Amino acid sequence: MKSLAELQAIRDRARAQVGLRAESGASTRVQVGMATCGIAAGARPVLNAFVEEVAKRGLKDVMVTQTGCIGICQYEPVVEIVEDGRKTTYVKMTPEKAVRVVNDHLVNGNVVTEYTIGANTQ
Repeated sequence: MKSLAELQAIRDRARAQVGLRAESGASTRVQVGMATCGIAAGARPVLNAFVEEVAKRGLKDVMVTQTGCIGICQYEPVVEIVEDGRKTTYVKMTPEKAVRVVNDHLVNGNVVTEYTIGANTQ
């Protein structure tokens, strides 16, 4: 860091990241299961991928947050997207799948059916 402007830029990036995970008037909530089973299965990189992709795309009406145990440990990492009273549950998530979910589901409104719990329980 060589200047005050660089420090302010770092601060602004950090505030933007925190803002994605703070309570807001967001109409869509992305909840990543971060209980011990989720963390052991790789939920932390999934959470980071959602935060980074939502920030990169500038999605202001989306809040990315973490939650405790969702109760389906065999399908971890689990991500729930809650919007307009509807919940979509994605299972066995990876950071790569998270990027696709942001693009297809959050940006374009198309549920990625093959990643949902319904597609993975048969």
